[in-house]
Amino acid sequence: MLQGIRVVELATYVAGPGACGLLADWGAEVIKIEAPGGDPFRGFYASVGRDDVENRVFENDNRGKRSIVLNLAQPDDAEVLRRLLATADVFVTNTRPQSLERLGISWEQIRAIKPDLIFANFTGYGPVGEDADKPGFDITAFWARSGLCSLGTVKGGDPAQLRTGIGDHMSAMGLAAGIMAALFHRERTGEGQKIETSLLRMGVYAGSSEHAVQLQMGKLASTKSRPEAINPLNNFFRTADGQWFVAVPRQGADDWPRFARAIGREDVIDDPRFNSIRQRRANGAEVVALLDAGFGAMTWDEARAALTREKLVYSPVLSVGQATKDPQVLAAGCYVDVPDEAGETMRLPATPIDFGAALPPRRRAPALDADGAAIRADLGLASVAGAA
Repeated sequence: MLQGIRVVELATYVAGPGACGLLADWGAEVIKIEAPGGDPFRGFYASVGRDDVENRVFENDNRGKRSIVLNLAQPDDAEVLRRLLATADVFVTNTRPQSLERLGISWEQIRAIKPDLIFANFTGYGPVGEDADKPGFDITAFWARSGLCSLGTVKGGDPAQLRTGIGDHMSAMGLAAGIMAALFHRERTGEGQKIETSLLRMGVYAGSSEHAVQLQMGKLASTKSRPEAINPLNNFFRTADGQWFVAVPRQGADDWPRFARAIGREDVIDDPRFNSIRQRRANGAEVVALLDAGFGAMTWDEARAALTREKLVYSPVLSVGQATKDPQVLAAGCYVDVPDEAGETMRLPATPIDFGAALPPRRRAPALDADGAAIRADLGLASVAGAA
């Protein structure tokens, strides 16, 4: 889909490289600029005390790219980057504005020589404001600062950690969408432009339905425990063999009779404690206890059959290990097998969009500086030594 588009990536960790990984999967040529020590995410397992040679966490966001090492403190290497940007369609970076200015590759400096460039700047907290220059990870800027962590915390409970890269990957999708829109605009007008986004902005957007309620009402209900749920039918339940599942009543319909029939308790359908939304909310703990008893007496296979028979909306709560083997996850194309040069394949998560047109074959993530010599030669700089 993006054949012929060159993307230069000067970014580390997950969100910026993740957005470029999406573009690479969609056919763009992505050139990853790395410092002499490489993207810190190449050392993901070392950072948690492991010595694994294989690193699928890095592979996940960097497959299909080319790598060149540049020591941007050296004038010759900084010039390589400037020349490379003159050939690019898109520049993605999470580098601080002062550093870009010093290198001669700020938006204003690059636009003067490359007016059709798409300049995508990704930060933790945005380009202005008192915290604009603070470093931000997804757990700080996306999860904690945006209100999402609060939304995911049961009242009175401890805040929960955000697992690896979740906010980064949601942000990567948003950044890639912005780049695609800018490319479409350039196709029609010939104009490049600067795109700005941040982990904080993406976090607020991810929770925007709740933010909308807050802006309208001036307050927001806390996240309740299961027995205190505002709608006790919209809840998690566990079967006798230990399988949790979530059930969701449909809006605009009263699914209470379906729940009652699913657990074999038709006798409570017209019970005045439960036969309206208002009454179920007033007696929520009793509703949850009733459903806990009913579903807790069934195996998961029995509960699934009953829920399906009553045409209720539900899903099992799977572990990641279960998800990697789930037939529907596999049928939905959630994983892709990426070959190396020897033809050996590595299974990785797929990017989230399929196109009708065939995409180019995916390749494994490059070794550090794997393409440095070739990229320099393409720029007419074959005689320039690489960074040490």
